[in-house]
Amino acid sequence: MAFVVTDNCVKCKYTDCVEVCPVDCFYEGPNFLVIHPDECIDCALCEPECPAQAIFSEDEVPAGQEQYIELNAELAEEWVDNNITEQKDPLPDAEEWDGVPDKLEHLER
Repeated sequence: MAFVVTDNCVKCKYTDCVEVCPVDCFYEGPNFLVIHPDECIDCALCEPECPAQAIFSEDEVPAGQEQYIELNAELAEEWVDNNITEQKDPLPDAEEWDGVPDKLEHLER
């Protein structure tokens, strides 16, 4: 069972979570992070580090956000060359987007 980055990460992209990942399973897109499900060891270290509370265990993904399970797997493969292991600054308007619902349409590939 892997952890999943969900809707609230879109247009925020806080990277506090990547620093604590012991297996470097985070991948970065223009305005979103994903967790590679085949690399995640389900250690749960990333979940409490996410300031946007956008990371959930696969079996605890909020209702209506289940599409992020498959999206994490798909984008991790697409962004395979964009492995991120060190914290970076969040997007400039991250605070404005934190908590805004239904951001999937804003996800950039």
